[in-house]
Amino acid sequence: MLKALTRAGHAMAAGLRALGARTVAMIATALAVALAVIVTGIVLSRHDISPAVPAARARHSTDTEACLLTDRQGIEGSPAATVWRGMQDASLRTHTRVSHSSVTGEQSTANARPFLDAMLQRSCEVVLAVGGVEVKAVQETTGRYANVGFVLVGSGGGSADRTGTNVSWVPLGDGLRAAVTAAVERAVDALE
Repeated sequence: MLKALTRAGHAMAAGLRALGARTVAMIATALAVALAVIVTGIVLSRHDISPAVPAARARHSTDTEACLLTDRQGIEGSPAATVWRGMQDASLRTHTRVSHSSVTGEQSTANARPFLDAMLQRSCEVVLAVGGVEVKAVQETTGRYANVGFVLVGSGGGSADRTGTNVSWVPLGDGLRAAVTAAVERAVDALE
């Protein structure tokens, strides 16, 4: 048997010499690539090298959106920052999407209306307003949007002449964040 293997080896060597160095190098490269693919396939089939998928952390939002209208300082201003945090707390509990918009330019009721109209056109079902001009613009609009819940932040709760049953007031002061959270939750519940 050893003689047969030796003859086969000599025959292969003679055949390779006849092919030329360039052809032998190409064959050797092809064999090396094929061997690498085979080894990689074996290793991958025996071991799960994919990283573990972390548990899903995304919240599932409802189709309800609560929108905050603020003055030019936006949610950085006071008390708007507290109102925004209260809205985020309500969002965690109700899975409602929350957004905010600041009235830029002149701080007047007339200038606040286009910002409010944009919120209502993009289907904000709960609208919050903080700031004198913003609250007044919302008060003048509530009667035309009976299907929208309005939460007004300030001290105007006694002026029932311009507010309907879809409007609630949250007073400024201690407990503002919790009061906003509760008001948004009530407004979202009323929509269902």
